[in-house]
Amino acid sequence: MNIATTPKLPFYKATGRECDLFETAYENGLPLLLKGPTGCGKTRFVEHMAAKMGKSLYTVACHDDLSAADLIGRYLLKGGETVWVDGPLTCAVREGGICYLDEVVEARKDVTVVLHPLTDTRRTLMIDRTGEELVAPKGFMLVASYNPGYQNVLKRLKPSTRQRFLSISFDFPQAETEIAVVAAESGLEPGRVAPLVRLAGHIRRLSGMDLEEGVSTRLLIYAATLMASGMGVDQALEAAVIEPLSDEPDTQQALRDLVSTIYG
Repeated sequence: MNIATTPKLPFYKATGRECDLFETAYENGLPLLLKGPTGCGKTRFVEHMAAKMGKSLYTVACHDDLSAADLIGRYLLKGGETVWVDGPLTCAVREGGICYLDEVVEARKDVTVVLHPLTDTRRTLMIDRTGEELVAPKGFMLVASYNPGYQNVLKRLKPSTRQRFLSISFDFPQAETEIAVVAAESGLEPGRVAPLVRLAGHIRRLSGMDLEEGVSTRLLIYAATLMASGMGVDQALEAAVIEPLSDEPDTQQALRDLVSTIYG
């Protein structure tokens, strides 16, 4: 869990009306679901909006073992005493903050049971262990994200859950926008960022390669940061693009060939 209360505004460049929709959802107490590939800016968007609105943000990276108790809280032994400790979801409800569940589809099924009463007109959180029933105040907002491309039979966000949320689809930004984002985040001048973004576009359009996903904007920022620090292009791309995208030697070599085509 990560709790953000810093007033600093994280950089985010809007690509549409997503900021307006977020604020309208917040004002009306509506939950929001962000859909899109890994590394396309979903988490940064939430961080930006929380800071812009002056809200505490509780971020939870969901995983296979994440249970409802991890979100709600549990009794812990402290100094010889058993005390109740709120989980991140409970903290957000009590404080009227924003709780962001990143890749919610990865969590265990009992998590969605807990979320459902918070995503309809009840806006309640039941804490069975303490007997409390918390009613979310006006300032509370639930935001979740997932990558539809990773869904399978065993891990799928059920329609009964999806239809409790407003939804925004995210994708990798247009080239001009992505250049501006990578340059702002890495400190590398836009002229040197442009070939990186062009490379990313080629990788994302490739078919027949053993890649689960195309290169993310996040990885481009990593590569640009290395280059801005003085590292050579080949070394930076090897560490930030080629190695993270694949372990297969043939695929890695194909990516190196593509790099050579772009950079000459």
